[in-house]
Order: sequence, then C-alpha cells, then structure tokens
Amino acid sequence: MPVITLPDGSSRQFDHAISVADVAASIGPGLAKAALAGKVDGVPKDTSTLIERDAKLSIVTDRDPEGLEIIRHSTAHLLANAVQELFPDAQVTIGPVIEDGFYYDFAYKRPFSTEDLAAIEKRMAEISAKDLKVHRRVLPRDEAVAHFKKIGEHYKAEIIAAIPSNEPISLYGQGEWEDLCRGPHVPSTGKLKAFKLMKVAGAYWRGDSRNEMLQRIYGTAWANEKQLKEYLTRLEEAEKRDHRRIGKELDLFHLQEEAPGAVFWHPKGWALFQQLIAYMRQRQNEAGYQEVNTPQVMDRELWVKSGHVETFGENMYMTQTPDERVFALKPMNCPGHIQVFKQGLRSYRELPLRFAEFGVVHRYEPSGALHGLMRVRAFTQDDAHIFCTAEQITDESVKVTELILSIYRDFGFEDVRIKFSDRPVKRVGTDEIWDQAEAALRNAAAAAGIETTLNPGEGAFYGPKLEFVLRDAIGRDWQCGTLQVDFNLPTRLGATYIGEDSHKHTPVMLHRAMFGSLERFTGILLEHHAGKLPTWLAPVQAVVMGITNTQDQYCLEVTENLKNQGLRVETDLRYEKVGFKIREHTIKRVPFLLVAGDREVEGRTLSVRTRAGEDLGTMELSKLYSFLRDDVASRGHTV
Repeated sequence: MPVITLPDGSSRQFDHAISVADVAASIGPGLAKAALAGKVDGVPKDTSTLIERDAKLSIVTDRDPEGLEIIRHSTAHLLANAVQELFPDAQVTIGPVIEDGFYYDFAYKRPFSTEDLAAIEKRMAEISAKDLKVHRRVLPRDEAVAHFKKIGEHYKAEIIAAIPSNEPISLYGQGEWEDLCRGPHVPSTGKLKAFKLMKVAGAYWRGDSRNEMLQRIYGTAWANEKQLKEYLTRLEEAEKRDHRRIGKELDLFHLQEEAPGAVFWHPKGWALFQQLIAYMRQRQNEAGYQEVNTPQVMDRELWVKSGHVETFGENMYMTQTPDERVFALKPMNCPGHIQVFKQGLRSYRELPLRFAEFGVVHRYEPSGALHGLMRVRAFTQDDAHIFCTAEQITDESVKVTELILSIYRDFGFEDVRIKFSDRPVKRVGTDEIWDQAEAALRNAAAAAGIETTLNPGEGAFYGPKLEFVLRDAIGRDWQCGTLQVDFNLPTRLGATYIGEDSHKHTPVMLHRAMFGSLERFTGILLEHHAGKLPTWLAPVQAVVMGITNTQDQYCLEVTENLKNQGLRVETDLRYEKVGFKIREHTIKRVPFLLVAGDREVEGRTLSVRTRAGEDLGTMELSKLYSFLRDDVASRGHTV
C-alpha cells in the first residue's frame, strides 16, 4: 500500500502499485493530460513507471526545465525514426539534448540535402500526429548487442559493447521503431508538436578525426508553437547582431587563415579594445591592484610543476629550441604571477597582495570550434591574482564580487547569474584541500549575499570557482567573469610569506577575471548593443560634416577642439550630399552627427543629430562640448 508524498507535502495512499500517470490522474484530468514524466524520490521516470512502495513524487510537465529536456530528447528519437523511415540504409549513432535543442548523428552513403531536411521534418510531423505510444523494454547487455547487430545497427552495437556486462540496457520505441536510450521519454509522440530542423553538419564518430565522418542533424524543440516562434525570432535577431557582421560593417577587425584563432585589429577596433583596457585599469587601480607583466614564453618545467602539462597539456603550444630546451606559450597567467610574488621575502603585513595583468595567452582550440571573437586561440585576459591568508578569503571574495557586478552594470548588463563550480575529475590536490577550498568559496558567496546554482564538476583543475553569467539584450547567457579559490598552485610552486609567528606560510591565491577574454567580451558587447555602443565606448563618438565645402575649415577647427578634449571625433569633408553622409554614419552606428552650414559657421554653432534619428537642435560650441563630455562621463548605456 504505497503512500505517495507530493511536492506540497500532501500524501495519497493506494492499495496497489500505481503508475506515475495514474497518480497524476488521481490529482486531476488536467495534470494527467499535461504529465510528461515523474520524479520519483528525485529520479526522473516515465509516466508508465510503477511505484510499489512509499515515495516522494513530483509530476513533470512542459512547464518544468526537466520537461523541456524530455521533449527535446524524445524529439531526437522522432528525428531518428523519421530518417530511418525515409532512408532505411541510414544508421543511427547518438542523439543528445543540447542547449535550445538536440542533434542526432547518422551514418549514410550521401550527404543530406536541404530538401531531405524538409522531407524529414514533414515525416516527423506525421509520426507525431499518429500519437504513437512510447514503449520501453530492458535487455541484458549481450542480448542488446546481438539485437542491434542483427538489424545492421553496428554503431549502436559498439556503444552497448562498451557498457559493463552486468548493466541492463533499456530500449525505447514508438510503433515498430526502437532505439537505445536511458530515458525517460514522453508518453506518446503526440506530445511532440513544436519542433524544427535547423541544419546538417559533419561530425566524426566519437569525436575522433581518425574515425569516419557522420552527418549531424541539428534541431530545436519547445513546449508549444509560441515558444518555438519566439526562439526562431531570437535567432533572426542574433543573426542581425552577429559581431562578425558588425565588425566588418564598422571596420573593427578581421580574421584570416594565416593566423587561425587570432585577431587582426583595425584602428577603430583597437580604439575600442584600448578603451576597455583603460576602463578596467582605472577600476583596478581604484580597487588596490598593482599591474604587472609576465613573459609569454616560459620553460615547460614550470608548467609541469604547476600541473598544467598534466591536466591542460593538450591545449598548450610547445616549442623546442636548438639547445633542446622545451618552452611553452603561456595558456594562463597564474604561474607567472607566483614568480613575481616569490621575489624577495613577503610579510603577512603585505597581504592581501593584488597583482593584475592584461596578459596575452594562447590555447589550442580545434578548428571547428573557432568562432569570430567568441572562440579564439590567442586572447587577452584581464587577469588578476590575489595572494592572501585563509582568514582574508571571505573579505577579498566579497570585494571581487561587488567589483565584478558593478563593472557589468557599467556595460549595460543588469541580469547576472552566478554558478558555483566544484571539483572536476581531472584535478590536482587532495580531497581535504578541495573540501577546504569549496567551503571557503561557499562561505564567501554567502557573505556577499549572492545566490548561486551548482555547476557540478566544472571547477578549474586547481580550485573551485564562481562563474558570472551575463544575460544579453535578446536573452542569451554568456559566461564571463570568474573567481577561483586556490590552495594548490602556491604550494606546488613554492610561494611563501613570513607570518606573524615569524614562520613561513603558504598564501591562498584567488584567481580573478572580470571580462574573462577581452576579445570575447568585445564580441558580446557588439551583439548585446547591436553595434550601437554607448558613447563612452564607441570607437568614433561623433562625426563633424559640412553641407558644402565652404564649411570645411570650420569643421576641421571644431574637430580639433573636440579631439583636444579627449573625444574620438572624425571629419567628413567628402563632396557628397549631407543626407547621404548622415545615412552612412548612422549605419556605422556613430552616436552623434554634427552638421555645419553657413548659418552654423556664422553663429559658431552645430546642428546635432543622434544615430537614432533624433534632432537635438542647434547648440553653441561651448554647450556642445559640455554636452558630449557629460554624455561620455555618464557611461550611459541604451540597448
């Protein structure tokens, strides 16, 4: 007679084993219709699962994050089902859920075309309309291997053969189609109504370039058509905001094959980049950081001692010199900062000691992962390391957190989420050290009054971290800043200070980045603001132009005065109609367009327009100079 306890604390007793679906029906017909799965004692289960003893149960619907994941996983199966109905020779491999959707990899004799995708999507809709019941069965591992070999699914057989022999294998299917899966899945195909196939791409079997090339079909799935439409609209908006397109339109940067994953900055882009550095340098100086600079190339042995070669070596660039010494391009700045700390005796009175560096680092990324400014191989970090005592961790972490959130607000990011990333599988240091570091970081987060969500196993190899995730103007999340507590690297590299007891002690090191990568943060800014950067950041803050060439000398004089006041201003003296110039500079997202005619020259004024098309009227030069200076100083931001 199982007693089922519901999320609101109420309970229901049944005189027999009962399925998740029947419990939902006992609560109400609406919930029974909406049920996609259940969480039995916290474990996701199909609605057909029988509950035979007392348990806690929550019904999962499409309003729950777990429900949306189940919809996407089930839609991946719907995709595979449709592909094999249309192309019986295609073999299925894996089909996981990803952010905003899913994909499935197929082995087939020819590439899938755009027309094929349309046909597959149509067949998916037909299978959905049949409302086929989703069924599950369990086989012993060896029997499952034999089953998939018999039907010609050799990739599935290979996957299953790698599973321990004593582990049962679950298969899910709809109608006559069946696939390997742990589940859970929706009760029937009729629950899958809002989906779209997005694209097809190549993918190596098991992600290894030595293996055969498969075809990966990407799709998206949502709880309803409204959500799907909103998502597709967001994609359209994201395409308009693509920083690569904006970078070309504004002449900011380019990338080319001769330097894969490295950026060629043009004058305007470099002006923006330097503005970011100047801003951060000022904020760090105010917060008590000392700026340092460390070599980009250091002996491999240093990286062996630090643990980078062991845990991060596959992402590092190495080179051997004629005298057979092996050097590495630094992938991180931390070991270099420890070398600076180690010069001379350090006293506890000097702590906390905050070193900051705009350090260029290099990390190998697969060619297929490179993406504009967002994913590069050479980038600049606004990196800092705080050497402190264990007692100072909380206070320093609170200061870092407050500084990071304040900086994000200056750039127009008000919606910031913070994740707590604990120990990864690949790591250095003992479990006791990790327990201490994780506890210290949790205490610091609590003291800062911030809420965090767990991001399991995603800490750095030397310590746990807080990850600061920005939500942009169209609802996308970007992980940028980090704060990491590290008890390991200072010990491994021999950093010490003289304590109050006159003995040597090992400092704790807090790793801190706020932009993360300046290149990536630039890309995020361009997309967040759709290229319409606030005046204080814009590479060109104003353009001065005349109606005819008789105003040229006046325009040059005004431009020179504005430049002398620290503003980034250009003059447009081309022999073009003023309306054409205004349109062109509006497209280039210049914040202010300053126009002079004979009347403005005579009155020592300028007609002022914004890139949004707003006419601010005519301003005397002194008023205009003050207006522009105040606008820049305010660090105003509109998205």
